Amino acid sequence: MSSTCRPSFGVVGGGISGLVAAYRLRVAVGPDAEITLFDPADRLGGALRTEIIGGVSVDVGAEAFVARRPEVPALLAELGLAGRQVGTTGVRPLIYSEGRLHAMPQGTLQGIPAQASSLTGLVDDATVARVEAERARPFSWRAGAEPTVAELIGDRYGAQVVARSVDPLLAGVYAGSSATIGLRSAVPTLAAALDRGAPSLTDAVRVALPPPMGGSVFGAVDGGYAVLLDALIGRARFDWAQVAVEQVGRNGHGWDLVDDEGGHWHADGVVLAVPAPRLPRLIEDVAPGSAAAARRIQVASSALVVLALPGGTPLPEQSGVLAAAGELLNAKAMTLSSRKWGRRGNVELVRLSFGRFGDTVARNADDADLLAWASEDLATVFGIDAEPVDCRVQRWIDAMPQYGPGHAALIAELRSGLPPALAVAGGYLDGIGVPACVASGTKAAASLTVATARS
Repeated sequence: MSSTCRPSFGVVGGGISGLVAAYRLRVAVGPDAEITLFDPADRLGGALRTEIIGGVSVDVGAEAFVARRPEVPALLAELGLAGRQVGTTGVRPLIYSEGRLHAMPQGTLQGIPAQASSLTGLVDDATVARVEAERARPFSWRAGAEPTVAELIGDRYGAQVVARSVDPLLAGVYAGSSATIGLRSAVPTLAAALDRGAPSLTDAVRVALPPPMGGSVFGAVDGGYAVLLDALIGRARFDWAQVAVEQVGRNGHGWDLVDDEGGHWHADGVVLAVPAPRLPRLIEDVAPGSAAAARRIQVASSALVVLALPGGTPLPEQSGVLAAAGELLNAKAMTLSSRKWGRRGNVELVRLSFGRFGDTVARNADDADLLAWASEDLATVFGIDAEPVDCRVQRWIDAMPQYGPGHAALIAELRSGLPPALAVAGGYLDGIGVPACVASGTKAAASLTVATARS
């Protein structure tokens, strides 16, 4: 790129990863650069979406971020929004298992306990004794091993711990299960402790547990993620092309982007911030190895039902309920938003999540079925049969990447096959949560500014 030229960048995908990438590019290259963001949706934000339900702003995609990670708090502060970060009320979730509600075990890593006593009442006495005695059993671990979570935890602690403590959390995070999620992706600190020679699983969990932190574990944005999205859009100052990019090709030292209307766009550098299933078609001509790697990333779909119940509906003082594997519930999780974040307006807000890896619930069940199932589950778990004053069904199709064993190596393979000035960002790379997406957008923008400066 010549210093006398006006640099141009394309960002394909208007979710949080793409918006952060566009914002970081604007900060890095200044006001004169051309930045075009391509997304055919009716609004930007991807899986971050804020709606008005029952007169209250409600996020109907990702709901919260891990406050321990620095990316989102730092970004909010940078955008002058630090005062909009809010925490939970401190109430804890429950687990629904064997047709009853149980307190969620404390002192766990994604449900993997550090001590047997935390499982009392959730699993049977024999399983508690098995966990208690785990340190005395012979243990063998090969550094760099890549088991699924279920393989390791089931072997050392038993099937009940997997189904009743671990699977409920992983279903909420990944819409997957411990049988398909890799240990290194789900709990990297545990894998690292094992690699360093922990003599037992129990010892490894105790070492890997993060130190207690003050304040809320989770954060959200007052007014919904729309507040953050609007700030990023305003500061990034990009041109929004409301079209879908179908292919990326070489064009001299830059790139030619072909949209679904036959238009051609030039860019010196491109960030592809699209879901994993969309990536192969875009890059198969310029990065066939990366396209092949992306095809190996599996995805799940999920559906969300948000109900605004009449004010005063008797919800328990808990943040929500996670369903153990095999329970006769339709939903995998319920969030009692009015308890978790504090009541707003004159309604009680409840979110119910449906869909797991391998099923077709989110894709095939109609809205009436999902709403009926939500009402049934509320009645089953809480004995609530109040008629909602407002509701919303939101589907996220193929939006939940599955982090199977070997995922990090797969992503390294994907990235290594990309030519300079072509970068990727998104929740399928280094983590599925909002903080990881913010980090991926930042990383992609940084790689572009370096690559284009050298050309």
